[in-house]
Amino acid sequence: MRTWQSRVTLAVIVLVLLMTTLLLAKIGLEDFAHDLTFAGRLTGAVLLVVSFTTLVGAVAALDQWIRQSFPYSGLVALVGTFAALLTNAMLLAQTLKDGDSAVYPALFGVLTAASAYAAFAVWRTSVVIPAPKRVAAAVIVSSVIAAANFGYQNLFQPYQRQTQPLITVSMGKPVLSKDRKAFAVPVDITLRNHGEVGFYVLGTEFHAMGKQVPLSSKDRLRQQWRADAEQWSKSSEVNPLSRREMHQPGELVEAKPWMTQGSWVESNDTYATRVVVQLPMNTPYDQLSFYATASLARKDRLVLEPPLDFVAYSWGREKVPGWLKKRQSSGLDSLIYRARVHENNALDEHTRDPRFVSVYWMFGTHGASVLSSIARKDEEHHIPTSAETNEVTGRYGLVDLVTGPVERTLWDVKSQR
Repeated sequence: MRTWQSRVTLAVIVLVLLMTTLLLAKIGLEDFAHDLTFAGRLTGAVLLVVSFTTLVGAVAALDQWIRQSFPYSGLVALVGTFAALLTNAMLLAQTLKDGDSAVYPALFGVLTAASAYAAFAVWRTSVVIPAPKRVAAAVIVSSVIAAANFGYQNLFQPYQRQTQPLITVSMGKPVLSKDRKAFAVPVDITLRNHGEVGFYVLGTEFHAMGKQVPLSSKDRLRQQWRADAEQWSKSSEVNPLSRREMHQPGELVEAKPWMTQGSWVESNDTYATRVVVQLPMNTPYDQLSFYATASLARKDRLVLEPPLDFVAYSWGREKVPGWLKKRQSSGLDSLIYRARVHENNALDEHTRDPRFVSVYWMFGTHGASVLSSIARKDEEHHIPTSAETNEVTGRYGLVDLVTGPVERTLWDVKSQR
């Protein structure tokens, strides 16, 4: 009976160590070769070392139970089972925190429990420890290092070194047409990335708004100022409270993307382009306002699988989110682009459901904008809460850049007859 129990115990120990070896080697090799951050590749290296330790521990357990040819095989088996216990417990915590799959938490839960049993079973075999204090110190130090690496990779690193590029918009000198019946305003847009990470370009938009700003012949009343202030909460445009100027709602003059969707800007890189806005000389507008926006994602937080394809119009027959239809009914049309995204580490890639980025390029009479979101397939209709939005933004490094309004009066151009 005792022999049978001993064999079962040995089988459990070897099985859990070999399963841990295979699983950690697979995840560790993928992270070591393909993770997007140095810390992630270091985690992959640690997992590979642990997988080798558990493999050696399985061999040592066989020697301890069968041949006993090596005097410290029990100690090596104990180290291997303890390493398996610690690593499986950490991976279990990570999959419970971020994973979508129920299989992996169950698998790591079983491996954690089995590793604890294996470590206890090896300990009961009267393991010979030549220098208990030194071994204990080595185990404690290695455990602290492993826990610190885990915490840095999964808790601290995603929230440090926040960085984002900068968009600048500048206007050139207006140019009259040969017949002097029209003019063009050149606008230079520059994207500068002074940070240490690159960014995927999910979507960009430039738009020009025309405004009529007649002047009052006398000072405007306090009640008129209040009426202007009430409009601030109803529009993205914020017109100044003015004693004489009477600002009318802006109207869209021109809108277009200014970078290729799905491209990227590397660290310490600069992208520059020029757009030209043309208007007739008899335009009713007194001012032009220019805006440039970009929706980006950090290249160390996700992998964007090309292509970022166009999939639907908000006014077409394709199925689009309900919230987008509501915006269309209020005068805001949309173009929808979509692409698959991958996680920045092997564990999340295996334990999380596939995610897709959706880019909404929106335009209407009173402006244009670009919006990006990342969700599972068929969850685009879901309106996320603030907490969900913050979680997705932090995990995938989503950044929205907005520049504008950069304004210019047209009196000097319109006066050139």
